[in-house]
Amino acid sequence: MRYKLLGKSGLRVSEICLGAMTFGEEWGWGASKEESHKMFDVFAEAGGNFIDTANIYTGGTSEKYVGEFISSERGRFVLATKYVNNMRRGDPNAGGSHRKNLVQSLEGSLKRLNTDYIDLYWVHVWDFMTPVEEVMRALDDMVRAGKVLYVGVSDAPAWIVSQANTLAELKGWTPFIGLQIEYSLVQRTPERDLLPMARAFDIGVTAWSPLGSGVLTGKYNKENQQKRKSEPNRLAAMKDMAGEDWVNALLNNRNMSIAEEVQSIANEIGRSPAQVAINWIRQQKGVIIPIIGARKVSQIKDNLGCLDFELTREQLKRLDEKSRIELGFPHDFLASEFIQNIVYGGTLSLIHNHRV
Repeated sequence: MRYKLLGKSGLRVSEICLGAMTFGEEWGWGASKEESHKMFDVFAEAGGNFIDTANIYTGGTSEKYVGEFISSERGRFVLATKYVNNMRRGDPNAGGSHRKNLVQSLEGSLKRLNTDYIDLYWVHVWDFMTPVEEVMRALDDMVRAGKVLYVGVSDAPAWIVSQANTLAELKGWTPFIGLQIEYSLVQRTPERDLLPMARAFDIGVTAWSPLGSGVLTGKYNKENQQKRKSEPNRLAAMKDMAGEDWVNALLNNRNMSIAEEVQSIANEIGRSPAQVAINWIRQQKGVIIPIIGARKVSQIKDNLGCLDFELTREQLKRLDEKSRIELGFPHDFLASEFIQNIVYGGTLSLIHNHRV
């Protein structure tokens, strides 16, 4: 395991992050405490120090387990958790990114995690009802109080993050050093604005669902149709949580074609499809850290096998071409030869741009 600086900070985090959303069985598809502990141990023994959870995960059980697992070596681990999602249905102030929910959510997380501070505190999803000024000032207060060391933002538009960090810089408040997004071979839309924004602001990126909710593991490929039929409970759980339309969209022709290409490369090099898919993310430019999560220790061990090799330039090209998306306006328009000739007057090829 190697380590990366997270965004514009000196914080060293492992190049793979362990996602603890599956720690606990309250949601019907997670892992037992014993299995969760085994997954944590395998990750830690491999040199992993970056753990990601949230107050809402398995109703708080995930935080309790993580707190217990890291207690003997608290200082070694970079502990990340989140707030915003509602923890008491029917109570409008039990959710949102406003100051009241921030304070009560943080206190709850500290108790469940049995720690005095959070290394990285994420705004879980963006709450458009709360002014960005309130969010950034309230987070800065928590940093100044010593309860939080760094802050990050998850699942938010690029323009919001840009506004927030610009405001923080002008006011002398704590900026976001991390951006958490869904990113994988089957979900590349962050390449339009979120990833360029993160590079411009020097924000580290953590990628959730790097295996496309299991699609990129090959479990739903044609040759594994029989296995897919034997896992009705898994599909039923996915439909119950995200809806049937979401599952059908996930298993569309484009995604299955990408999964087949991942499987093909995996077969050629004697690696698992999951390792191939994770390494495609690891080898993208900028600081992008995959978040791996599992229900069984064998899956964590397999995922960590990605650290033993890199994809070749040709293999990356094959995956890129198979999964490429249109960037849309204004990106495709600005990148067109016609516009570039107008802007640069035929001199583009003569200019060395060190920022690219």
